[in-house]
Amino acid sequence: MRGVHATALEFDDVRDEFKLPHEFPAEVEAAAAAAHDRFAAERRDARDIPFVTIDPPGSKDLDQAVHVVPTESGFRLSYAIADVGAFVALGDPIDEEARKRGQTMYLPDGSTPLHPHVLSEDRASLVEGEDRPCALWTIETDERGVITSGRVERAIIRSTARLDYQTVQQWFDEGRELPEALTGLKGFGEARSALAIERGAIELSLPAQEIVQLPDGGWTVRNEARTQVDDWNAQCSLATGHVAATIMLRGGTGILRTLDAATPDTEAEFRAACTAIGMPWPEGIAAGAWLATLPRDNARTLAVHTAATRLLRGAGYVAFHGELPRENERSHAGVANLYAHATAPLRRLADRFAIECCLAIDAGREVDPELAAALPEVAKRMEETNRTASAVEREALSKGEALALASRVGEEFEVAVTRGARDGGKDGNTRPAEVLLLEPTVTASCDGSPQAGTTIRVRLTEADPAKRRVRFTAL
Repeated sequence: MRGVHATALEFDDVRDEFKLPHEFPAEVEAAAAAAHDRFAAERRDARDIPFVTIDPPGSKDLDQAVHVVPTESGFRLSYAIADVGAFVALGDPIDEEARKRGQTMYLPDGSTPLHPHVLSEDRASLVEGEDRPCALWTIETDERGVITSGRVERAIIRSTARLDYQTVQQWFDEGRELPEALTGLKGFGEARSALAIERGAIELSLPAQEIVQLPDGGWTVRNEARTQVDDWNAQCSLATGHVAATIMLRGGTGILRTLDAATPDTEAEFRAACTAIGMPWPEGIAAGAWLATLPRDNARTLAVHTAATRLLRGAGYVAFHGELPRENERSHAGVANLYAHATAPLRRLADRFAIECCLAIDAGREVDPELAAALPEVAKRMEETNRTASAVEREALSKGEALALASRVGEEFEVAVTRGARDGGKDGNTRPAEVLLLEPTVTASCDGSPQAGTTIRVRLTEADPAKRRVRFTAL
């Protein structure tokens, strides 16, 4: 998710609407406080590797620590992932509560976490300067970024620095000497991204959106473009997710992240949106390859990347044990490869289960039958909570958009029509047109019958923060 942030603004109305819990049951907090590393005796000591973490400023749930360096033949990625499974046993109160929650839900004024803070922000988090248990992935590639080997094991590490994307990006931009852990990040990230584009992947650089109060007391919505470091670091997770998927298919037990290819209708919608935004998608070039050429820090580029999310609708999970999923059921069209979620176990339920499967298979052990039996339930719960998380983010952003425009009802604007209206068919499902205002960045419904791919004048007829709704009317 792109992330929505705000200052001095409450979103309890959204929490209440989606029935997000405000706290953990007492028995879950007690179990978390008493939890300990159940595998301390079998860990590799990897504290000699000078890992670093890279996260947004203020992050405390640190799932990943990275060390990626050039080698004679390519790159070596050492990727330490928080070992939540060391603290959470199947069927214990923490596990049961996590299965209900599915994933951390993020709102601009704070999160509803998957696990109690004593785990997610302390004992299981890869905190700087502290010994922490992890699932350590070691991935070797050739100079083009093609993976030549990948393995996972339980280890103990100590992160040497807690970094943020903007700071690391500044180091690269200024040509500063980098920590050892980041000496291969740019090369690895660029090589893996080039391979992804060759495969036909669609890699989005979705902006973080911030709801900001202005000096006059009003509000606006601002976009913050992703840094190149964001993208390079994401390639570490994507490579690990591919290795995890490969291991689980080899072992016959696991849970994959899947996505069907875009349909002709969604491609047509995206093409129309690009035209309306003023950056038409050229014929004869794949969407992912074209997106990669667009200039950064450009409002229209950010709008195009946001519109491209319609090409990636319908993501799901497939769980398997024994009988492998069919070829057409196991791929992820967005990454154009096999893929699994296995790098954010502090924030997503599926990752803990995938990691446990991989650890067992890579060690030559049978996957715990109880864990294997739970995989279909985990897949179903992830799909349910993904829908909730998307809706929560959408409603939070809608509230910010309505605040930004609340004092401007009745004004006229120029907007891009990114989707035309759809008349009710047999099911009576009428859908209004969708338009995009670039400044402030607002996507909203529009009454009338504007044609997709055009730029039109509209009047703002509604901007209601309480209803979290913005509506325009075509002139």
